[in-house]
Amino acid sequence: MNGLQDSDWDLLLDRIRSGRCTPFLGAGACHGALPLGGDVAQELATKFHYPLANSSDLTAVTQFIAVDQDLAFAKEQVLECLRNAGPPKYQQPPDFTAPDEPHGLLAELNLAVYMTTNYDAFLLRALKQRYKDPRRELCRWNQQVAHERSVFEEEPNYSPTPANPLVYHLHGHDECADSIVATEDDYLKFLAKMASDPQLIPEKVQRVMRSSSFLFIGYRLADWNFRILFESLRVRGSFKSVAVLLPPHPEDPARAAAQEYLEKYYAEMDVRIFWGTAREFTRELRRRWELGKGKP
Repeated sequence: MNGLQDSDWDLLLDRIRSGRCTPFLGAGACHGALPLGGDVAQELATKFHYPLANSSDLTAVTQFIAVDQDLAFAKEQVLECLRNAGPPKYQQPPDFTAPDEPHGLLAELNLAVYMTTNYDAFLLRALKQRYKDPRRELCRWNQQVAHERSVFEEEPNYSPTPANPLVYHLHGHDECADSIVATEDDYLKFLAKMASDPQLIPEKVQRVMRSSSFLFIGYRLADWNFRILFESLRVRGSFKSVAVLLPPHPEDPARAAAQEYLEKYYAEMDVRIFWGTAREFTRELRRRWELGKGKP
């Protein structure tokens, strides 16, 4: 049981057809193509002799490196790990034509804005592969990137559309190391900025989000990414949303009770949960989409 009822799927498909859906992509959307945060953390923890037990926590490990060396160096090390994560350990880039590849399916849908907390350009490349003309934008959450020119400044008449969509990197992207949210301090500063500056996200993006359901793909319940995003964004819209989350461990005796509690908890916030991987969700979404209205 994946947690979504047929009525939930019907509503999600309706929102996608009408363009009133804003996807949010997390690290799990790149699983198999890029290392997850825990993998990067372990690599950096070994390389820099991280002294604490939580060596799979990337925010903690990068915080240590930032204190031991400096912040810019810590962020460059994270991006270096991702850039060097090629074959044979990881597939780079993903096969966007695979029926269960999340970026490929999302790029086929007629959506105007795509939000991501990932640093990579996979979504941008998938959109271009679908003969669209996307723009790439980053969130100016700190002083180091506050001076970066916005696409809305460079193209004053630009508004995101399905033909010219926007990929908005909330936590920065790999072409600007200063822009990425990586350390514990970064996450706290990002959250504080989100709370204090209602214009941090451009108005043209907010306009799309205000009339959208959110679709979170590639997050875990314990992720800082998901928790901070959810607390920051849930007050902005009034539509039901969907989160694709990995279920509790199958050998956990309290798994069923935990899932039931979490479904009730998020239901109060108008969020429905699909329990599974990003690829499992993509397969089911594609199947239902093609049954309901031809191929995307």
